[in-house]
Amino acid sequence: MDTTKYSDWVSRIISSENKVVGPITFIFCDDDYLWDINMKYLQHDTYTDIITFDYCEGNSISGDVFISLDRVEDNAHDFDVEFHMELKRVMAHGVLHLLGYKDKSEKDALLMRQKENEKIGMFHVEHSK
Repeated sequence: MDTTKYSDWVSRIISSENKVVGPITFIFCDDDYLWDINMKYLQHDTYTDIITFDYCEGNSISGDVFISLDRVEDNAHDFDVEFHMELKRVMAHGVLHLLGYKDKSEKDALLMRQKENEKIGMFHVEHSK
């Protein structure tokens, strides 16, 4: 995995929403590890693909994004997409949460999905500096 491409992409996502990149950590783990986080901090007794802890201050976007690679792999299979595409969707989803997007209501979830698709499309776009 070329982490530089992903780091640059995350920075472009944040910049595209007129925010400033702060410290963001992606923690890739398995189902059991993320289940423990879910129980300990959110009291949710369920498996999930992502949990995002928001440490944003003002315009600076920062946080910890925990991603279960087990869930990403299962979701990729369920949605009939390649693993790396589902990983990008989940990563974009976490960053979008840090940017203030929600997904609890049907309307918010629809906007979140549109934004995920838009931001995934930015992955291979090269920008001149």
